[in-house]
This record gives sequence, C-alpha cells and structure tokens, in this order.
Amino acid sequence: MMTESKRGDSLAEVPARAEARTELDGLRAEIDAVDRRILELLNERAEIVQRVGEFKREAATSVYRSARERDLVASLAATNPGPFPNAALPHVFREIVSATRSLETRLRVAYLGPAGTFSHIAAVDTFGSQTDLLPRSTIPEVFEAVERGEADHGLVPVENTSEGVITVTLDTFVDSDVPICGETLLRVSHDLLSRSGNLEDVRRVVSHPQPLAQCRAWLDRHLPGVERLARASTAAAAQEAEADPATAAIGSAMLGELVGLKACAQAIEDRRDNTTRFLVIGGEAPEPSGQDLTSVIFTVRKAQAGALHGLLAPFSEHGVNLLSIQSRPLRGAPWEYLFFIDLEGHLSEPSVERALSAAAEVASSSHVLGSFPRAGRRSES
Repeated sequence: MMTESKRGDSLAEVPARAEARTELDGLRAEIDAVDRRILELLNERAEIVQRVGEFKREAATSVYRSARERDLVASLAATNPGPFPNAALPHVFREIVSATRSLETRLRVAYLGPAGTFSHIAAVDTFGSQTDLLPRSTIPEVFEAVERGEADHGLVPVENTSEGVITVTLDTFVDSDVPICGETLLRVSHDLLSRSGNLEDVRRVVSHPQPLAQCRAWLDRHLPGVERLARASTAAAAQEAEADPATAAIGSAMLGELVGLKACAQAIEDRRDNTTRFLVIGGEAPEPSGQDLTSVIFTVRKAQAGALHGLLAPFSEHGVNLLSIQSRPLRGAPWEYLFFIDLEGHLSEPSVERALSAAAEVASSSHVLGSFPRAGRRSES
C-alpha cells in the first residue's frame, strides 16, 4: 500500500509532468514550423536551379560542377554560427545539390561495381542519391561507358594512402581520350564480415587485393596462418562469405548490410588515415577555381642523357609545384616509361602554361589529362 507521503509526492508530480509535456509539445510544434520553412526554401532553391538548367541546356554545358559544390560547403562552414555541426554540412548539402540538380537532368555515373564496393560509396558521396549509378566490372569498362555515351561521368580509384597508385587506372588513361574533371577523397574503413560474426569460425579471408594489403598487419595479429585469397571485388568476396560460414570477407559496413553479413571486427585497416583518391572522368573542362590540379602524361627518349631532368626542370624554373610523379612501362618499348605528373595549378595559368610548353619541347610526347578542382575533405559515408 502506498503511504500518505508517497501518495502526496506522486500527486504533486502530475501537474509538473503535464506542464513539461505541454512545453515539449510546443517545442515540437516550433520544429514542425521550421521544417515547413526549410521545405519552402528548398522549393525556392529548386525553382532557381530549374532556371539555371534552362541556360545550361541552351549553352550545352555540364550540370556537374565539382568546384561549385566544394566551395559552397566551405563557405557555409566558414560562416556557420552553430550549433548545427559543420561535419554534417557536406552530407546535408550533397543531397540538396543532388536533388535539385536532378531537376536539370539526372546524371548517369559509371563506377567500379557492384553495389557495396568503396567505389560505390565514393560515387554516392560525390554525386548524391539522386543519380543513376551504373556499376561496371572493371576500371577500363568505366572508361568505355563514358566514351560510348552510356554515362555522363565515371568515377575511378587512382591511389590509396596505404598501397599507393592503382596502376590499371593509370594504364587506361594512356589509351583513352576521356578527360579528368574532378576528384574526391574517401576515408576507407574495412570490416571483417562473415555469416556468424564470430572470429573463431574464420578459416579463410577473401577480398580485393587492395583491402587485403591494407589490413595485412591486423590479419597477421588476429588470424595468423589463416588463408587469404584475392577476389575481383569486395562485393564478390562478400558473396562468397555469404555462401560459406568458414569464409570471411573484408569490405565496407554498407556491403555487410547489403549482403546480410555480420562484423567479426570493425575498422581493421592498419592505418587510421587510410584514404582512397578517386578521379571523376568525362564531361567538359572545368574553369579555374583557384585551387586546381593538372594531370599530364609525358614520354621521354630512352637514349637522351638527362631527359627526365630536362623534363622536370621547367616546372622549377616557372615556380610550378609538382605533387607526384609516377612511372609506368611504355607498351611495345621495353625499358622505356611513361611519366604521370600531377602539378598544382590550372592549365590556363601563365606559369603552368609556360612550364608545360617547355617540358613538351623536351618530351617525346605529352598529353594533358585535365585541369580540375582539388577535392574538399570528405568523411566516410
């Protein structure tokens, strides 16, 4: 039986709870009103975008502008008074831009599939959900989709902070005329996925060669002696793990959800800064943004002494900073090489133009792959 004191306390609490509930209902009503205002502004933005689309159709220009989206988020973050977190701005405005851009035209983007791969995550992170994403089985097939007009753009991985360059991407650029129009960065985190989610059940680990290499030290510590097998993609590996309870796949959390696998362990990559850089290919040449990169392929004469030094010297002379130099074998010419160079600046800048012209005079051949906006930092989807 409730004592008189407790009964009195309970009765006294009733008005307080009712008052709190009334105040909470009032706050929720305010939120609903704000949400309606947000929707009104979204529709106002959409109407303006439709008018912009009419101008772009008349001029036959691309609807995708990576610098515009990068600078939009940077500007908003710089002026954001809070408390809305800056970290959420890229994700929120990615979808706003994707949705309103689809009113101009719905972009078709080819990527290295199938769904659930890190290329898929990067494609969603770059273009938003209001995009037609077209999975392809290989990187050359992504290029082909753009060349044939099946896709407006392609997204291809080019390098990783742990494992270096993706050589097949560089090699495909040699035979392709598809230009680079942008880049994006994806923080890559790997999970170990299996049917049971129990580490002790794992007898073999399968994945694409890149994730296997990026998780090598973790596997050495936690699964020493367990067989590791390379597969064409993380998605193919996940399908294999779904069919065999003794097999675990390395892949993304999204992939685990898509296939119905559980995580034996999360974030097993050896480096916390494990990031993959992707290039956006296709479309028209972007205008200078003030924060640009230019990618070029050069060949030099094997027999010419100091040819590589002569190729690189003009960039120093004209004050152009080189960010990377990668060499690849020149097909059909043993012991001769192609050089892929990334440099700071846009092709239209006088210093860049002069340096490239001087380097081209030294080189056997040169091919500018594109000048494009540098990526803003993005977090993992």
